[in-house]
Amino acid sequence: MQRRSVLAMSIPLLAALPVPLAAAPKRVLVYTRNYTPDGKGYVHDNLADSVAAIRKLGEENGFLVDHSDDPAVFTSPKLKDYNAIVFASSNNEAFATDAQRKAFQAYIRGGGGFVGIHSATGSERQWEWFWKMIGGSFDYHPPLQKFTVRVADATHPSTKGLPASFEWEDEFYFQKHMNPDIKPLLVADPAQLRDPKRAERPSNPFGNAVPLAWYHLFEGGRVYYIALGHKREYYRNPLLLQQILGGIEWAMDRGGRGQSK
Repeated sequence: MQRRSVLAMSIPLLAALPVPLAAAPKRVLVYTRNYTPDGKGYVHDNLADSVAAIRKLGEENGFLVDHSDDPAVFTSPKLKDYNAIVFASSNNEAFATDAQRKAFQAYIRGGGGFVGIHSATGSERQWEWFWKMIGGSFDYHPPLQKFTVRVADATHPSTKGLPASFEWEDEFYFQKHMNPDIKPLLVADPAQLRDPKRAERPSNPFGNAVPLAWYHLFEGGRVYYIALGHKREYYRNPLLLQQILGGIEWAMDRGGRGQSK
């Protein structure tokens, strides 16, 4: 009888123990705003493809993906839902108000993750803080052509397993206001380019190894950027998708390398 009473007493105690909750899945916001007041800003035709590609990456790798081109999403309460924000070929004015800029700035300073793809450096061209955060501001590109890309750092999640160099056809982006603190991941020598504006290139703190992808920690946030990605079909190319996935996972702090780099 005594053993039965102990067992009977233990059942409600076990029932009262808290059941561990499964960790909520990571969530990413893909943002694609392209806006100028006169409506003359260039809009890439790859936007739908990039969003679809990142949604698929999320499905396959366990994170949720939302998409918007509405700057009203940039409030501190809404941004708390996201582990990373991806500017996918955004361009020109990313935000409509200074309050939205402040909310984005607070998100980064609060440890948020950021990923920029292709023309994202063409966003917020008048905002110095944004240049420093993303790593530079788009200046120009020569005509679309093939060039050789070299992996400068093969240990980052976005570049692990890539060939040491590879040929790629794209818009070779030259950036101005480059942040010298960025850590280059992909680089290329501009001497190989056909470039009618060669004499007008902006100064580059990295010499003849022009960065085409990089990462850095900035004011508490984790920032990754890749300049490749002009063509729609590239968002079905495993070489580019591997890099975008690695950048997103690192920005969400899922790819290692901690806060020391």
